[in-house]
Amino acid sequence: MAKVERFAFHVPSLEELAGVLQKGLKENFADAQVSVVDCPDLTQEPFNFPAKGICGKPRIADVGGVPYLIPLVQKEKVYDLNTVAKDIELPGAFILGAGAVSSKVLGINAELIPIVQTKSEKKPAVNGSYVAQINPADKGCLLEKYSSKYTDCEFGLLANLYASEGQPGKVIEVKANGRTGELNFVSCLRQTLEKHYGEKPVGMGGTFIIQKGKAKIHIMPPEFSTCPLNTDEDVNNWLKFFEMKAPLICQPVIVSRDPGFDLRVEHTHCFSHHGEGGHYHQDTSPDSVQYLGYFQPAELLFRIDRPQETHLVGRD
Repeated sequence: MAKVERFAFHVPSLEELAGVLQKGLKENFADAQVSVVDCPDLTQEPFNFPAKGICGKPRIADVGGVPYLIPLVQKEKVYDLNTVAKDIELPGAFILGAGAVSSKVLGINAELIPIVQTKSEKKPAVNGSYVAQINPADKGCLLEKYSSKYTDCEFGLLANLYASEGQPGKVIEVKANGRTGELNFVSCLRQTLEKHYGEKPVGMGGTFIIQKGKAKIHIMPPEFSTCPLNTDEDVNNWLKFFEMKAPLICQPVIVSRDPGFDLRVEHTHCFSHHGEGGHYHQDTSPDSVQYLGYFQPAELLFRIDRPQETHLVGRD
């Protein structure tokens, strides 16, 4: 059994959060509007998620961690999203986020974009996840629906997950256009929260669309590194970077500040309907970029199978 640790986040009202985020975004974007709205139906285009919303008992799970991948991989670290749902005391949870595939299932290493309605007593799991891998044919991006080849809900090594009952409800809508600052969209949101709430950690998750522009995205290579990756430079030389075009649908998991659980404080994966996806770093077209997002603050944090030996390499 993986060890599960639990923590209660500070949960501001949606109205308060909207004001805080708008102020912070305006320091980094030419135009930013943040408001409280009804969550759009996420079963519709462009999301096509297996649940309608991101509301109801919102929580964040940080499972495993980068130290299980680098400096050298620990392939035995395999997890299951249905088990995670039970570990976070929300069986049947709708889960979004960013993680790595199970190399035991796929036979290779790749980026997982988890979008799963986990199984409940009444219903089997619905796996709407995507996998972004390096295409063996042309070394480009190969994005596939997980369920087109696999029937499980496994993942490997690490994942940052936002979970809820998948219900409709009030959410924070964020619109930001024209990036004027250095921070990416997710880092801007996170650092704004950290600056405002300081010692009180705030967690947030949901989904956002890069509606216009292009973004820098990485995909891990199919083979794990046989030489130890000891620095960020080693990691970046190992990863494969791409410029991908909008629209990209992204799943961010954000924690304003680590309350001492060795967390990855921000992690975002994305997919598209034009065959591109992976790990989001930054838009590469600041003048034309447009973001539209829907977020919900999390009530609880669950830290699952925290690595005993840790480091801060490869966390961005």
